[in-house]
Amino acid sequence: MTDKIHLEILNRRDFVLGASAVAALATVVPLGGNRALAKSVSWQETMKAVIGDAKPAAGKVSVELPEIAENGRTVPFTVSADSAMSSGDYVKAMHVFSTGNPRPHTISMYFTPGSGKASATSRMRLGKTQDVVCVAEMSDGKFYMGKRTVKVTIGGCGG
Repeated sequence: MTDKIHLEILNRRDFVLGASAVAALATVVPLGGNRALAKSVSWQETMKAVIGDAKPAAGKVSVELPEIAENGRTVPFTVSADSAMSSGDYVKAMHVFSTGNPRPHTISMYFTPGSGKASATSRMRLGKTQDVVCVAEMSDGKFYMGKRTVKVTIGGCGG
């Protein structure tokens, strides 16, 4: 009986020591890559990765944001696109990009004719004053774009 207890404690100790070694190693050799050291990608490159070589036309897309965001951690936004939302003419997707954030692709939303309208409201984090761009992908393969500038201030003092 004593030997069994001793082995359980020894195994537990081995586990803790092993886990500590792995944690220490992970701080020196990051698993899965280090995003801070990764090459910065522009919002245009990010948009191209999402929509391909399409050249979005201006219009049909509305981006609503506050002119000034006193708290960049939670900025409300609404995006919408003009469409009949019928089986032959509807918005397939809307992609939102924040041009000054380290990760520009904010969100992609997908729609069907059953959605009724192509509109969505959410919140995003913005690190600094920048443009927010929304690209709508239509069922006929066309793309439309709208954008809006939002000034992000820190505690209401500059930005």
